[in-house]
Amino acid sequence: MARHDVRVYENIFEMMPDEDNPTPLVRVRNSLPAECDFQLYAKLEWMNPFGSVKDRAAWQMIQDLENRGEIGDGRGMVEPTSGNTGFSLAAMASVRGHHLRAVVPNKVPAEKKILLKMAGAELDVINDDLCPAPGLGDGSINLARSHAKAQKTRYVMPNQYENLKNIEAHIQSTGPEIWRQTEGKITHLFTSLGTCGTVTGTGRFLKEKNPEIKVIAVQPSPGHDVPGLRNVSQLDATKLFDASLIDEIMEIDFERAYTRSVELLRQDGLRGGPSSGLIFEGASQFVSRGGSGRGVMIFCDDVFKYTTNLVKHIPELGQGLEP
Repeated sequence: MARHDVRVYENIFEMMPDEDNPTPLVRVRNSLPAECDFQLYAKLEWMNPFGSVKDRAAWQMIQDLENRGEIGDGRGMVEPTSGNTGFSLAAMASVRGHHLRAVVPNKVPAEKKILLKMAGAELDVINDDLCPAPGLGDGSINLARSHAKAQKTRYVMPNQYENLKNIEAHIQSTGPEIWRQTEGKITHLFTSLGTCGTVTGTGRFLKEKNPEIKVIAVQPSPGHDVPGLRNVSQLDATKLFDASLIDEIMEIDFERAYTRSVELLRQDGLRGGPSSGLIFEGASQFVSRGGSGRGVMIFCDDVFKYTTNLVKHIPELGQGLEP
């Protein structure tokens, strides 16, 4: 039985977050103007056992497939992924004796591909022309579907883009955690768009608690290379987006995803990845309009999986690395 008070667990899955064991909220101060009257908190999803917000959805999907007898006895999973969901699925599946075949676009950073292989995943890396959307495209989704259809006895596709367990994971955990951690005083939720399970599940729970809470979605500018993120024009791949929950969509120059990621580490000690940087830039611009409130930003994962991309966008980070 999980003992959260002393952080002692019988297995890694007992560490999964819930109201009694939430991922931390940390207030961002140094990266905001001193006169700012808006309290802004980061929810550190890299504190999940496998390092990202996708742990929540992956765990729900795996449990559901196990309960329905869809995986096990030699039948594993195949899933298109920009990295985080795939790594969570692969690591969890491996521990539980299952196999994952991950269909990964070539634009995914090398760090993520290596992590997938470390977790035991079999990789299909597809060419960019088969992946029209940066990070994850229709080509990878269709290839995963074809594997699941052609090899039904070997694979089932959890399908994070259509699986309602992706939404339910955040209704059951992320939303309740935030509500309790802010003592019901949250006024704004800032998040990104990808599969849209996070924004839909968390937003739905919080708006049921208080319809006045504003949900702000931050999207990257067209042509971006931030893995896992989409702008509205790329949402055809997902069936989990609920526009009725979104109060505002802010488009941010995707280069700011990388520069803000560095600034957050240097100024507030928060090692958020580029999606966190993008969300923070959006939240900062929102806060600069004036007014007060208490906002929560979903920081999806940490920066360690993106160092290759960071050097591409901020070349000076790659200087002085050799004697």
